[in-house]
Amino acid sequence: MTALIAILAMLAGSGCTVIPPSAPYTVNDEGAGDPLTKPFQRMIAIGPQRSWGPIETFRGLQAAMAAYPEDPAVLQQYLTPQARQKWSASGPVTVIEDLYEVIPPASMDGTEPSMKITVKGRWVAQISEDDSYKPTAGPWSQDFELVREPGGGYRVNSLPQGLLLTAADVARSYRPTNLYYLALDGQSRLVVDRVRLRLKTTETYAETVLKRLLEPPTEALRGAVTTGFPAGSAIESIRSGEERVVINLRGDFDVLDLSAEDALRAQIRHSLNNNEIAKGRIIEVQVDGEPYITDRPGTEDSWLGDGGERAYYVDNGALHYLGQDGAAGAVAGAAGEQRDGYDHFAVSKDNGNGIYVAARTSTGVSIAKIGQDGGWQEVIQGKHLTPPTWRRDGTLWTYDRDNQALLRYDPNGSGGPQRVATPKQFVGLNITGLRIARDGVRVVVTIDNETVQIGALIGEGRGVRLGNLQSLTTTEGSDEIIDVAWADDLRLLVLVKSKAGQILNEINVGDGQTSGVPLKDRVSSLAALNDRILAGVGSGGDGKILELNQDRQTWTAKLESAAGDPLFPLG
Repeated sequence: MTALIAILAMLAGSGCTVIPPSAPYTVNDEGAGDPLTKPFQRMIAIGPQRSWGPIETFRGLQAAMAAYPEDPAVLQQYLTPQARQKWSASGPVTVIEDLYEVIPPASMDGTEPSMKITVKGRWVAQISEDDSYKPTAGPWSQDFELVREPGGGYRVNSLPQGLLLTAADVARSYRPTNLYYLALDGQSRLVVDRVRLRLKTTETYAETVLKRLLEPPTEALRGAVTTGFPAGSAIESIRSGEERVVINLRGDFDVLDLSAEDALRAQIRHSLNNNEIAKGRIIEVQVDGEPYITDRPGTEDSWLGDGGERAYYVDNGALHYLGQDGAAGAVAGAAGEQRDGYDHFAVSKDNGNGIYVAARTSTGVSIAKIGQDGGWQEVIQGKHLTPPTWRRDGTLWTYDRDNQALLRYDPNGSGGPQRVATPKQFVGLNITGLRIARDGVRVVVTIDNETVQIGALIGEGRGVRLGNLQSLTTTEGSDEIIDVAWADDLRLLVLVKSKAGQILNEINVGDGQTSGVPLKDRVSSLAALNDRILAGVGSGGDGKILELNQDRQTWTAKLESAAGDPLFPLG
């Protein structure tokens, strides 16, 4: 209640038209100490009062929207019969800043049978029906029609579809949640899907998470991932003790398929543990009350493998290892030999056939296998190709700007590069970069060094294509994107050059949440792996490599000279 009172005081002190009704309040739902439940504050709203004017009535309506999922009846009290027939809570949720303004008509003597009020604020986000959270920016405004009641007070006669919530409503009742689905490329890899789930008084957070996991992924990953849950699966019950979480499922599970069992175990384990629900406890999965899967803490799991943790750097066209204390020597074979005209290196993961290096030249993209017998071979021709990027299935990708073609090459296949279906949105655009995330599904696309879009590789085999493209960020004015790098499956680093200097942002591609990383030196390139971030500064003999410290505020030089671009496998 203390936090609520502080918010109300802040709003009340900001102007006479920013007056929240004092009646709605919040209560704490602690989940009775259940470790499967996340505590949250629940809004308790009341119906419209005869003594309320139009401003108080709207604020009561907004509070009723915040309480709607738990108590839909209160909101209905604010609506006229006509509005009740037309309005539905379904559709995207509009999120605005806590401090908003309700503007009544210019002239109002209190006897008008109806009136329009205008609500103005700052748009914060939209929560789509698939639970995806998309930040927005800019002003928000909406008109609402109110009618006077014969006995006093007002009712709302028209309002847009869906719920209108404040940022405080969302912080109070929703939780950012990572769900895990299965990649389609046959690499036994999970793909994370970021959603905002509303906490409920009728079920534990664990139930909310697993019920949502039974549904399709968000639009960003639609057609790009699959699931280990058979169609028609359902949650019968979830119970927990100090050492064990027991999940009872209903569905057509193949209890003899060990690969399906392992995939389902991985989905459940990471969807619970990465949301801090069942960490440190045994997860027991039952089907119709019969034991099916037992997942014990500490069991090794490669379902979120990154493809390798070794760091590399480039020195005059030669690829070198980067050790904990600096340079650790050149890689074996032609890739470790200095040569002119080779840049934008990329390193694959080892799929059992060795590790490959790719580099762009003036005539195309060449690859070499790391090893004494590894020699350079041009595998994709083109004068205007984007820097090469490896997918975890071992294929090499680039975009040919001259022919507006997305190309894929398999070093272990037969024939040359294959064309991949190119999104229609690419026609006429200057695609300057394309990098596949380590999950093998998400793709970051840079356009004109100004705009960043996120897409996904949909389908599998020869039918794979790039789709689900959504805008992530764009620069302003003459600002220019210098480099992008995947830190992990959700976090993307974007380095921008502006008139004021350089800006390094870390963006969660799942919900757009952004945090800045301070820079001191002028950075030319980036490489990242989870929480480890490397930056290249300068080139040639004066080039050096920096590493971001754990405080995420300062950098330490890992290599003081003779260094070019740093890089990690994939990403």
